Amino acid sequence: MSLLQIAEPNQSANPHEHKYALGIDLGTTRSMVAVVRSGKAALLETSLSDETTNTSKDTLLPSVVYYGNKEGVTTPVVGSEALAYFETDPANTIISAKRFMGRSVQDIKFSHPYELKSSTSNVEAMPSFVTAQGEISPVAVSAEILKTLEQRAQSALPNASIAGAVITVPAYFDEAQRQATKDAAKLAGLNVLRLLNEPTAAAVAYGLDRNKSDSEKQEHIYLIYDLGGGTFDVSLLKMTEGVFEVLATGGNSALGGDDMDRQIMGWLLKQADLTPKQLTAQQRTHIARQAEAYKQALTHEDSISVSLDVAGTQWQGTLTAEDLVQIVEPITRRTISTCEQVMRDANIDLSQLDEIIMVGGSTRMPVIQQAVAEHFNKQPLSHLNPDEVVALGAAQVAEQLIKKDKSNNVLLLDVTPLSLGLETMGGLVEVVIPRNTPIPVAKKQTFTTYQDGQTGMIIHVVQGERDTVENCRSLGRFELYGIPPMKAGLARIEVTFDIDANGQLSVSAFEATSGVKSDIKITPSYGLSDEQQEQLLRAGFENAAQDKLARSLIEAKVEAEREVLALQSALQEFNSLLSEEEVSNLQQAMQQLGEALEQDISSDDQAVLQAIKADVENKQAKLKPLSDAFAARIMDQSVQQSLAGTSTETWSE
Repeated sequence: MSLLQIAEPNQSANPHEHKYALGIDLGTTRSMVAVVRSGKAALLETSLSDETTNTSKDTLLPSVVYYGNKEGVTTPVVGSEALAYFETDPANTIISAKRFMGRSVQDIKFSHPYELKSSTSNVEAMPSFVTAQGEISPVAVSAEILKTLEQRAQSALPNASIAGAVITVPAYFDEAQRQATKDAAKLAGLNVLRLLNEPTAAAVAYGLDRNKSDSEKQEHIYLIYDLGGGTFDVSLLKMTEGVFEVLATGGNSALGGDDMDRQIMGWLLKQADLTPKQLTAQQRTHIARQAEAYKQALTHEDSISVSLDVAGTQWQGTLTAEDLVQIVEPITRRTISTCEQVMRDANIDLSQLDEIIMVGGSTRMPVIQQAVAEHFNKQPLSHLNPDEVVALGAAQVAEQLIKKDKSNNVLLLDVTPLSLGLETMGGLVEVVIPRNTPIPVAKKQTFTTYQDGQTGMIIHVVQGERDTVENCRSLGRFELYGIPPMKAGLARIEVTFDIDANGQLSVSAFEATSGVKSDIKITPSYGLSDEQQEQLLRAGFENAAQDKLARSLIEAKVEAEREVLALQSALQEFNSLLSEEEVSNLQQAMQQLGEALEQDISSDDQAVLQAIKADVENKQAKLKPLSDAFAARIMDQSVQQSLAGTSTETWSE
C-alpha cells in the first residue's frame, strides 16, 4: 500500500519553492517592500525603466496613483510615472492618500487639490476622490500601491511564494484607520500577517535588543522619533530582557515633510509678494515641488539660490539654513511638544533616555536633527537609512511570524492610544482598558442591572479620556437579551474587551445564570483623526477637576434614583407595614429627593454643581432614617414568616 505524503507545516509542497513574507512600509509619500534573504533583511528594488525612461534601480516607490485620461491612460498608473502627471493634472493624481485613510470630509482640514465626494447617508464615512476614471476611495488608492509592491516582490523572487505581509502603520492610527489599511490589503489580495506600529518596526531594525547583554543595566528606554512625509509619530519603548514594551505613544497623522514644503512655499510667496489665491492649482503644485527641492538641497548646503517665476511675477533670492530653522520652527516645536507629552505620560525624564532613534525621510534634515539633539541634550541615532528602517524591521517580524521562530526571544508589546470603556447609568464612562495598555490584551469586568425585572441591556462601547459619554467617542453598540427577570443588582453580566495584535477590538457580554451572550467586533465608521485623538487627550487633562466633580454628582444621582426606585417597589408590596402618616412622610421625602434629582447638571460652573450635589445629599440624608425604618420592618416580617411553624425543639436538632 502506498503512503500519502503530507508536507511539513509552513513549507511548500514544492521542494524548489521558497516561502517569503513581506515587510511593507505603506508610507505617506513613499512606500517600499523588504524581505529576509540569507538571514538578512533587504529592500527589493525595481527597474525604473518600467516607470520612467531612466533604467536605474530604486527601492522607493512614490505613493502616488494617477487616475486621469491624459495620453490615452485608461487604468491606474502607480509610482514615478504617476508622479510625473502631478504638475499637469493634479486633480487626478492622488498623492499622500494615507492622510485621507479613515477620515471624514469634516476631518480633512489640510490643503489638497482634489474634489471629494462624501456619502449622503453617513457623514462620518470616508470620502472618495472624484477622478476622470470615476470615484476612487483612499482604500482603493492604497490597494493599488500594495499591489504594485507585491508585483515587485514577485518579480524579484522568482520560484517563490508570498505567504503574506506585515504592514506598518503609524502608532497613533485608531481602529478606523487600521481597518482601512487592512481593507486596502484585502482589496490588493494580500494576506495580512500583522499590522505593526512603525516605531516598533524601527526598534527591530536597529536591533535594540542587543543591549540586553549589558549586565550593568537591566532596562533600557528608547524614544523613537518618526517624522515622515505626512505623519509624525513618537513612541517611548522600554526593553527588559528582550521584551519591548511601548510605554506611551503620541503623534499626528497630518504633520510631516509635506507641511514643511507648505511652510517654505508660504515663505517664497511672501518674499515675492504673492498669495495662494492669486495662483492656479497647477501653479501652486509647481511651487510646492520647488519648495520640496529647496528643502532637500539644504540638507547638504548652508544656503541656496531660489527663484519664482509665476503669475507675471519674477523674484530671486537666497534661502539659508538659518532661514529654514525659522520657517519650519512651528513644525519642529509641535514635534518636540508631542515628545514631552509622551514622556510625561510614561513618567520618564530626559536623564532616563538611553537613545533617540530617528526614523522617516524628513529626519534627514539638519534642522530636525539639530532641534532633537538640542532638546534632549543627546545626539540621536541615525546611521540607518531613515527611509528604509521601518520596512526592514517589518520584514524581520514577518520572517519570525511565518517561521514561528522561537529562538528569537524579542517580544513586541504595542499599546492602545486611548482608553476604552462602557456607558453606565447616568451617562458615565466605566474604563475597562486604560490608554497606553500594552496589546494584545483582554480584560473582563462585571456589570449588573439597574431596574427590577430588567431582561435586556444595551452595551455602548466608547473611547476617550473624559468621565462622561457625551465627551467621548462612540465606537459601537450591541444588545444583550434573555437576562432572567430578578431584583435590580442581582444579575451578573460579564463584559470582555479583547484587542488583538493588530489593534482590532472585540467586545462580548455574558450573563452567567442563563448563559445568554452577545458580542460585537468594533469596525467603526471611518472618521476619527489623530487631531481628534489629541483633542480628546487634552480635554481629559484640562477638565480633570471638573470631570471628577461631575462624576461624583452623577454617581450620587444614580444612587439616589436607585434608592427611590427600590422604595417605590417596596411601597407597592409592603405598604401595609406602615401607618398612613409614615407612608405620607416617606412619600414626601422621596418627592423632595426627586425634585433635587431633576436639577440641571449641565452647567460648567463648579460652584453650581457643588450646590446641586450638596442638595441631593441633604435630601438623601433626610430620607435615610425613614427608609431604614421601613427596611427594618420588611426584614422583621420576613424573619417572622420564615420562623412560623417552628419550635424550640426544631432549633435544637
